[in-house]
Amino acid sequence: MNAVDLKLHARRPPVFRLPDGACDAHCHVFGPADKFPYAPGRRYTPADAPKETLNALHRFLGVSRAVIVQASCHGDDNRAMIDALVSAPHALRGVAIAGDGVSDAEFQAMHEAGVRGVRFNFVKHLGGAPDMDVFWKVLARVSPLGWHVVLHMDAADIGALTPLIRKLDLPFVIDHMGRVDSAKGVEQPAFKALLELARIDNCWIKVSGSERISFPPYDAAIPFAHALIEASPDRCLWGTDFPHPNPTHEADEADLVDLIPKFAPEPARQQKLLVANPARLYGFP
Repeated sequence: MNAVDLKLHARRPPVFRLPDGACDAHCHVFGPADKFPYAPGRRYTPADAPKETLNALHRFLGVSRAVIVQASCHGDDNRAMIDALVSAPHALRGVAIAGDGVSDAEFQAMHEAGVRGVRFNFVKHLGGAPDMDVFWKVLARVSPLGWHVVLHMDAADIGALTPLIRKLDLPFVIDHMGRVDSAKGVEQPAFKALLELARIDNCWIKVSGSERISFPPYDAAIPFAHALIEASPDRCLWGTDFPHPNPTHEADEADLVDLIPKFAPEPARQQKLLVANPARLYGFP
């Protein structure tokens, strides 16, 4: 995929107009593979979706800022993500994948490029929990930089991981509404555990991944996102998850944008979700 393959002329624009400064707080760049090869041990191989493709989509949707999250298909080779960051330092921030072999100088260089967090996967189909010794070592290394940790986990594991999560003394961000099972409703134990975490002062949650837990028009995701924003209006973030790793269907990002007023009907809450909250966490001007 490239900027031409995105065929923006054939896509519908969103009905909801994003405010100035709106941030897509969870998106990815993939490749191009001939310049930034995919990791040998990856669990999936995506189509190329380089920075030009992402930029074209954001211009079309009206997104002003973005956070590019390192995806597991690139492993801990963050070059594609960093290459995108330095192309628009005023508008882009990043989240890296890093092991304990990264030097202090390398972490500092990533920080100067715009990286503000480190991500760990606990999701079973992506390899399961990380080496916890490495996990704690990396957090100790990045905490002085003011970084946060992003936790990508399955809903079934939220309860079991809660004691570990409560030990974190740096900000932590939970991806994709905890990947809850929308068919089980907001009273399911996993979502109740997520709501309890949302009330912790250093917890941030992305109301992204609607296309992971439901199908168009994604109405099943609305009560979960609404409840999270009610519980933590100052620490929720929104993102497209473009280009949608391991998709179950082809998502239209306009549909995801048009969910925002259903997630947060009040303009003041929309402003927090899209502009103020990501600006505070990621240091946008």
